[in-house]
Amino acid sequence: MARALVTGGAGFLGSHLCDYLLAKGYSVICMDNLITGSEDNIAHIDSPNFEFVRHDVSTFINIEGDLDCIFHFASPASPPDYLKYPIQTLKVGSLGVHNTLGVAKAKNASFLLASTSEIYGDPAVHPQPETYWGNVNTVGPRGVYDEAKRFGEAMTMAYHRSHKINAKIVRIFNTYGPRMRLNDGRAIPNFLIQALTGKDLTLYGDGSQTRSFCFVSDLIEGIFKLHLSDVNDPVNIGNPIEMSVREMAEKILQALGSKSKIVERELPEDDPKVRRPDISRAKKLLNWEPKVILDQGLASTIDYFKKALNAQNSD
Repeated sequence: MARALVTGGAGFLGSHLCDYLLAKGYSVICMDNLITGSEDNIAHIDSPNFEFVRHDVSTFINIEGDLDCIFHFASPASPPDYLKYPIQTLKVGSLGVHNTLGVAKAKNASFLLASTSEIYGDPAVHPQPETYWGNVNTVGPRGVYDEAKRFGEAMTMAYHRSHKINAKIVRIFNTYGPRMRLNDGRAIPNFLIQALTGKDLTLYGDGSQTRSFCFVSDLIEGIFKLHLSDVNDPVNIGNPIEMSVREMAEKILQALGSKSKIVERELPEDDPKVRRPDISRAKKLLNWEPKVILDQGLASTIDYFKKALNAQNSD
């Protein structure tokens, strides 16, 4: 039985990855310091092959026994989170990557880094291929996340080249689905909570900025395919269907039959104007592309948010 370490395993993506690995017959160590993750996300897991360890991976990591693969997903990931925890974000993307790569080297384990479309910054190339080097403001408020991830990629490739670590880098584009936090701060959770509680939906700017939304099950499948592959160069995983943030807000109002209004607020500094993955590499090398259509993914997400909101209100 292959043994995997998932850092950030109690987070939105990490918990889905833990589920997927367990279903594939892996033994899983889930490591999380619960800054933005939650034990609620893994409370449903009842398996002798699953272990939760509360630990900050920015400090020394000790794993007893053999280890076959590491998935480094630990990091605040939404703008409100990394603006609230800027230093922790930089540390987990630097010290955390260094520590987990050290474990991979010691255990002769493969390593997969969860990077992000944010390494492209406010892109001057559209859609974004993996060959694009990005347009990032290193000293802007978003720089703590963007630069942490860019450094993490550089460190991962250094270990791959110098120590022959079997390393993979996935650049994750906007993803949504069950287990996103109610106060996550990204577009879909914001719009859902506002609409479900009868509040106005807040757009930043005029809502013309675009995003591409991938359902979580598609994303996790793509990541697992990358893990099994012999691809060491970065790979974009996301949904190439692009829409404006305003269109998403309208879609959610329609899906909920909500009478909430859409109101505009000031656009945050360095907010990307466009975001769409070029997934040619994933299609060719991994035989992967997303399957879940937006209406189907939104229905599942809405159902989760309704239940989570009811549970929160009944506490």
